[in-house]
Amino acid sequence: MTPTTLSPDALHRSSEPLLPPFINTDDITETAEVLGQDRALAAIDLSAGMQHSGYNVFVMGPPGSGRHSVVQKLLEEKAATELAPPDWVYVHNFKTPHQPIALKLPTGRGMMLRQRMESLIEELNSSIPSIFESEEYRTRRNAIQSQFEQRHEMVFDALRRKAVERDIVLMQTPNGFAFAPVRDGEVMRPEVFQQLSEEERHGIQEKIDVLQKELQGIIEQFPRWDKERREAIRKIDDEVMMSAVSHAMQETREAFQDLADCILFLDEVQADLIENAAMFLTPDEMPGIRGLPFPVADGMNRRRETFRRYAVNVVVDNSNCVGAPVVVEDNPSLPRLVGRTENIAQFGALITDFTLLKPGSLHRANGGYLIVDVVKILTQPFAWETLKRTLRSQEIRIESPGEALGLVSTVSLEPQPIPLRVRVALIGERRHYYLLSQLDPDFADLFKVVADFSESVQWDGDNMTRYVSLIASMVRRQGLRTFTRDAVARVIEHGARLTDDSEKLSLLVEKIADLVRESDYWAGKNEHSSVDAGDVQQAIDAEVHRADRIRERAYESIRRDIMLIDTDGEKVGQINGLSVLDLGNFRFGRPTRITARIGLGTGKVLDIEREVELGGPLHSKGVMILAGYLLATFGTDAPLSLSASLVFEQSYGGVDGDSASSTELYALISAISGVPLRQSLAVTGSVNQHGDVQAIGGVNEKIEGFFDICASRGLTGNQGVLIPDANTKHLMLRTDVVDAVKAGKFSIYPVSRIDQGIELLAGRPAGERDAHGQYPEDSIFRKVTDRLREMAEIRRKFGQPSSSEDTEHDRKS
Repeated sequence: MTPTTLSPDALHRSSEPLLPPFINTDDITETAEVLGQDRALAAIDLSAGMQHSGYNVFVMGPPGSGRHSVVQKLLEEKAATELAPPDWVYVHNFKTPHQPIALKLPTGRGMMLRQRMESLIEELNSSIPSIFESEEYRTRRNAIQSQFEQRHEMVFDALRRKAVERDIVLMQTPNGFAFAPVRDGEVMRPEVFQQLSEEERHGIQEKIDVLQKELQGIIEQFPRWDKERREAIRKIDDEVMMSAVSHAMQETREAFQDLADCILFLDEVQADLIENAAMFLTPDEMPGIRGLPFPVADGMNRRRETFRRYAVNVVVDNSNCVGAPVVVEDNPSLPRLVGRTENIAQFGALITDFTLLKPGSLHRANGGYLIVDVVKILTQPFAWETLKRTLRSQEIRIESPGEALGLVSTVSLEPQPIPLRVRVALIGERRHYYLLSQLDPDFADLFKVVADFSESVQWDGDNMTRYVSLIASMVRRQGLRTFTRDAVARVIEHGARLTDDSEKLSLLVEKIADLVRESDYWAGKNEHSSVDAGDVQQAIDAEVHRADRIRERAYESIRRDIMLIDTDGEKVGQINGLSVLDLGNFRFGRPTRITARIGLGTGKVLDIEREVELGGPLHSKGVMILAGYLLATFGTDAPLSLSASLVFEQSYGGVDGDSASSTELYALISAISGVPLRQSLAVTGSVNQHGDVQAIGGVNEKIEGFFDICASRGLTGNQGVLIPDANTKHLMLRTDVVDAVKAGKFSIYPVSRIDQGIELLAGRPAGERDAHGQYPEDSIFRKVTDRLREMAEIRRKFGQPSSSEDTEHDRKS
């Protein structure tokens, strides 16, 4: 049965019947629920609620579906019900300075420890110099010094008395101590000493040698006595420092007495402060060094550098965190993920210490949730492998790429790793998920949950109400003009158009939000107090106009007969096919002439597009399928003795997809039968080997593309498009196309079988086999059958020898 044209009501579904009662969006109550993503929401909830490792979630879906905002909102709601995680700080390791120690502190107490240590050093800087300058300290120190000096005087007085008793005097010279003989109360002059007899000189020398030996013994005791003096002074200094430091640290110890690791750190700080008391007494300025071409750090700077070891580097401060943290990392490079070690340039060298350790997003998200875009992390060197290693080990280790690869041999910091408890939400498209699942063996173990965001939702009453609420929410959140009822209806209908399905509504909320914002802009340009349907349509038209330069050029080439497309008359073996060009966020339909030519052969259908490598595998498959249909329909009682060629005329950019296979089949049937096809009709649809016409994509754009060409040349009422019957539920055509159909100037025919389509195109019946397997006279299929038999007979005759050849053959035999 020849199909009839679709009614206007079937070409564009109106949202009016299911719209809830309201005047404008001010009358709509907003809802907090997410529309149409129940499956994805359940997966995210599972991932957030599981306490076991590996249950990170991969959130997949098309761009613009609101994945990022929905995931962030859900995780923030979940995180708000949880406790804030602890703080983490790095402190100096007094035993192994290049391995800073990580301390875990209750929430908010990291900054408290840092402030306490700063106050401690500030207090000691003022109190210790005051203590060492006090009268009490000076008295005790002077007493030790006096005792040491008295001891010196006593031994020397005793030695002097011994010398006097032996008429020897002890003298102190610039070169040290010396003994000299005395006579008559005066030191004997050398020439007088030489005038003495040998025996007298020898006696005096023996006395001096004895005294000299005793003096040597006394001098040898001096270092031991000085050491005792220094130890006594140091003991006093230690007592003073112990008293000062203990008193200064008392409040800090009491504030952190419940934390054993923190108390251990404070013990080490106290011991180091006492041992290095002199640094608090260093003068503020050091003597300059002459001849150096660069400045030298002064005493104050050196003291600051010394005091840095007592600082507290707070890498994670959750004091202002309400609930668990939710961190969105937009630039997941290796340093921004796991942290980094910064350096300071001094005297041409780079130096670092634990205070220059900087946290990464994993530190900030520890105890909560981290959201990362999969494309961004995969394009950052070493970031993906580092993230996987961190999740497997469940600890964060700050290291540079060079250290991770073993390329750096210089001494650097090796910070103690921090235990990690985080749930990662990786956001990408479906192809990213399937590629990682196939190519990365670690992926399935680390991301056990997948949240699949849908592109569309069923267009029914309940979802319509929720969709209206979604639009009202967009309007209010962004402070836009109120949308009237007809404006909301137009937005909804456009949402169905985006899905290529009149029974679905688009969940690409970013595109809907863009339309809402742009509609508000045009309402302002039109000086409207509220947004109406005309403003929405103007926004849609403006978006198309911004992107349709290539479409205009393509249509212009057809109108100027540069690209050859007929929209009236009849031709044998020629038909108008329809294709879709996708240009990012804009796509359009374009008619293309398809031709078929036949000749004698072995039943092969030559796909010229494939032969020149312009046809994709799906297009080649479609050609093979139509060849199968020909073989099953017309090659059962005789071999197909033809060779056919199919081509998209003036196509230079490649062809793929099987949506033109039914069109090519019509052209081939026309070429075989010699029956001309109407050029006022264009065709789309794929075909199977049984002759069923199957659904294709982009049906709205294809229809509108041929309509625009016909309209530019003038609508005659004979023009139209053949589409698969299965595609009728996808129709959401433009208003001008619907109006043309309503006025009888354009037609759209649903086709379910090849014989229905060929009847429309050729204007005569396709034909059905009778009981004897014959098609009716003057039917298209009868003409095809007759032509194929004729070609088979011709081929058979060409394969037989001539009569003269037969006679010669008989004579020889």
